[in-house]
Amino acid sequence: MSDYAIIIPAYNEEAFLATTIAAARGAMAGLGDEFGTGELIVVNNNSTDRTAAVAEESGADRVVFEPHNQIARARNAGSENTTAERLVFIDADTLVESGTLREALTQLASGEVAAGGARIVMDQAVSPMVDWLVRTWNLVAAGLGYAAGSFFFARRDAFEAGGRFDEAVYAGEEVWLARRIKAWAKPRGLRFIVIADPPVVTSGRKSDWFSTGDFVGQLAIIFLIPWATRSRRLCAMWYRRPAETPE
Repeated sequence: MSDYAIIIPAYNEEAFLATTIAAARGAMAGLGDEFGTGELIVVNNNSTDRTAAVAEESGADRVVFEPHNQIARARNAGSENTTAERLVFIDADTLVESGTLREALTQLASGEVAAGGARIVMDQAVSPMVDWLVRTWNLVAAGLGYAAGSFFFARRDAFEAGGRFDEAVYAGEEVWLARRIKAWAKPRGLRFIVIADPPVVTSGRKSDWFSTGDFVGQLAIIFLIPWATRSRRLCAMWYRRPAETPE
């Protein structure tokens, strides 16, 4: 039995996953007296590399297999494989500090917060457009109450009431879940918060892989043509490496 769970969806992430797990383990260290037992779950999202083996070798408490290559399903699969009442979702290329995890768990334990996220920073220099997009996202997320999928935490009751991550879409699922949780939380006097400091550090590798036009197009799909997120082909940027052919 665990009191909180860190869930990491991973598709072909053998290069990053060990570092991500080590950082998460470091963040979890010393929190037992305050927040109880934590567990770390990696969801192998139909990887074709050593992702599952790396997860086991790096000390994941549980490695779950999700055959359908879709991040919403992978995150949900992780939630289905734990009884924890406090859920923390991080991406396989995201590093979380102890202070960020502690603050998230503190807020969830307060009885006043239903869910939330954290400010994000890149782990490398990125293109001017990506830098602007990240800075803009942080402002919008803090102002409107959104969380990037790289760090999304929630009470289980709020997560379930919000309908979990929408498995009908291939991108933007964290935005829609945040909206649904806030609608559920407001009449109950609960808040959705975004932690400012410490931020979470996530990989800026896509800035090297894809063009400015690719990024603008994906954001336009998520925010201006949300029905298009139901197409894996139109959201292919989030599911492939540059050498891979879109499905």
